[in-house]
Amino acid sequence: MMASIVGKLFDKVQDFSGWQVLDAGCGEGKNAHFLSAHGASVYALDISNFAMANAQRSWGLDSKIVWEVGDIRNCHFSDKQYDLVIGYGLLHCLDSSDEIMSTIRKMQKATKIGGYNIICSFNDRYQDLAGHPNFHPCLVSHEFYLRLYHSPEWAIVESSDSDLKETHPHNNIPHCHSLTRLLARREMKS
Repeated sequence: MMASIVGKLFDKVQDFSGWQVLDAGCGEGKNAHFLSAHGASVYALDISNFAMANAQRSWGLDSKIVWEVGDIRNCHFSDKQYDLVIGYGLLHCLDSSDEIMSTIRKMQKATKIGGYNIICSFNDRYQDLAGHPNFHPCLVSHEFYLRLYHSPEWAIVESSDSDLKETHPHNNIPHCHSLTRLLARREMKS
């Protein structure tokens, strides 16, 4: 199982062999596991010790995944280091739109020419947070995310602003989120 937007990239490329991937905010590791199972070497980073422990318990030791507890805001990555950089469920957990913007810029800078960014984030259109008590996400518009990829250096391959209806197993509270999903490719500079 992987995120639907990761599946859209997989449909395009079919094989991640030799790819270097940064999964920033990897959570419990479903995307990292899927990508490594299809050939990628994944650096899976998350700020939560709990999520990281669950990821390692769920997916076991995989020589193609390096699991690390850390905060992307405090990490340094080399320019053009990764074929794919994922920010799945990460950006709305940051403190401000400025932090979202600087994190996306960091993700973009770390992406190789011809590489991809994947973003999935709550946006400001609609949020029912009943299933997330005491969570206060930073919500920006879908257009905010699109503008950050509107440049000659980036091409938006796929984007959507759609609703996710879910019920978490730990509290059984049905709720809904508006989500920005975005797949962008770093183009050659003209």
